[in-house]
Amino acid sequence: MRFLFRPRGWFLLVAGACACLLGYALYVQHVGFLDPCPLCILQRTAFMWIGLAAVIAAIHNPGQIGRWLYAILLAMGGLAGAVIAGRHIWLQNLPPEQVPDCGMGLNYMLETMPYGQVFSEVFYGSGECAQVDWTFAGLSMPWWTLIWYIGITAITLIVVAKPSQR
Repeated sequence: MRFLFRPRGWFLLVAGACACLLGYALYVQHVGFLDPCPLCILQRTAFMWIGLAAVIAAIHNPGQIGRWLYAILLAMGGLAGAVIAGRHIWLQNLPPEQVPDCGMGLNYMLETMPYGQVFSEVFYGSGECAQVDWTFAGLSMPWWTLIWYIGITAITLIVVAKPSQR
């Protein structure tokens, strides 16, 4: 158990958690037939970023400075994911008359618009992002992703800040 709170073990655990979270998202999409909205896709991308940084950190098992570099990369993904999840939660809590209209599909936007404009449109949100189609313990999926982003990021910083351990 102590291994999990050393940097290498923690990074392995984070990589595994991200893989499980992404696997569950794919399960809900393909088995539960719940298509992700554009903000959900961005949140998945943040988990991919975090998982990739974590798996590389676990394989590399660097010294103290390297651990901090990987932790910063991981925290960047966590912060981006938390901002996206926060925006998603905000959209879900808007009064119905203030919910933006449904927009174009993400694939269409990627094919026809510059990437900066696509990101701007996606982050603005659409009516489909405001729908709550899934809840667990009274919280929607964006709430759960926000909890995961904050938890992973905070614990990573705590584990890396501990005195040098390998």
